Amino acid sequence: MKEVGNIDWRRFERFLIAEGCVFKGKVGSHNKYKKIGLTRPIIVPRYKSLPDFIISNNLRTLGVSKEYFIEKIRNL
Repeated sequence: MKEVGNIDWRRFERFLIAEGCVFKGKVGSHNKYKKIGLTRPIIVPRYKSLPDFIISNNLRTLGVSKEYFIEKIRNL
């Protein structure tokens, strides 16, 4: 599996919005997103470089593969 880290939170946010997620609020330094059909919210810390495990966990919650994410993020 490829590593997908070193992505700014704003770029990851653009991906989430493109996937149909909606911004629901902010708590401290974390943004919260919801998507219809998901039981859990997507939580994204506002870091300059998101660690791979945060991206991987959120992709798993979305039901999206890393390969799909890498393909989509190139176009954003």
